[in-house]
Amino acid sequence: MGTGLGQLASEITDSYEFKYAEIPNFPVSTVEGHSGKLIFGKLGGKDIMAMQGRFHYYEGWTMKEVTFPVRVMYELGIKTLFVSNAAGGMNPAFKIGDIMVITDHINFFPEHPLRGKNFPTGPRFPDMHETYDHELINLATQIAREKKIRLVYGVYMGVQGPTFETPAEYRMYRAMGGDTVGMSTVPEVIVAHHCGIRTFGISVVTDLGGFDIPVEVSHEEVQEAADKAQPIMTELMREMIKRTE
Repeated sequence: MGTGLGQLASEITDSYEFKYAEIPNFPVSTVEGHSGKLIFGKLGGKDIMAMQGRFHYYEGWTMKEVTFPVRVMYELGIKTLFVSNAAGGMNPAFKIGDIMVITDHINFFPEHPLRGKNFPTGPRFPDMHETYDHELINLATQIAREKKIRLVYGVYMGVQGPTFETPAEYRMYRAMGGDTVGMSTVPEVIVAHHCGIRTFGISVVTDLGGFDIPVEVSHEEVQEAADKAQPIMTELMREMIKRTE
C-alpha cells in the first residue's frame, strides 16, 4: 500500500502486526505516509498479508532489498498480489483523484530486480505478456460497474525518482506510451510475476503533468489527493479480495 493509501489496513480484522524494524533482513521505510508494518489478518473474508508502506529504490535500497518482501510472500504461499501507488497522470483524459487500473507497465529503472543469479521460482528469461492478470482486471471492471465507481485504464511508467518529473520528462514518458508515472510498483510486480503470483495494480492519480500549463507538485499534495481517493479504493479492493479465489 503506497503513499497515502495505508488506511486500507484499518479494514483488516483479526489482525496481528510486525514493525519492519523487528523483521530480520527487512528494510525500513523512510518515506512520510509509509508507516512500515507487516500485517496479517482477514479482509473480505480471506486470509491476507499486507504491507503498510513499501521500500523505494530512491531511498538507497538495492533492487533485491526493495523486492525482498515479495520473496517472503512467495515462501508464505501468497497466490495473488494487490498493489497500489500514487502516481502522476499524463493522460489528458485523467483527473486528479482518478483510480487507474494498471494494464501494463514500462520499466524505466536503472537496475533490474532479476539481475544476478536466477532464483528457482521462475525461468531465467520470464515472459511478461500478461504481467497484470486479465481476470482480475475484468473483475475490477465488473465491481466498478455495480458500484458506479469511475475507473480509468492505462500503462504505468516506473522511474527511479526521487525528483518529480520535469515538464519535458512528462511529455517524453507520455510519448513512450505511459499514462501514469511513479517511483515504485514495477520492481515488486516483476518479482511477483517471476514467482508465479497473480498481480492486480492500481494507480491513484494524485497530480497531473506534461500539459500546456505547468503545475508544481509537492509530496503533501500527493498525500492529500491519495487520502481523498482512499474510500473508493478501499471499497474496490475489499470486494475484489472477497471475490478472488
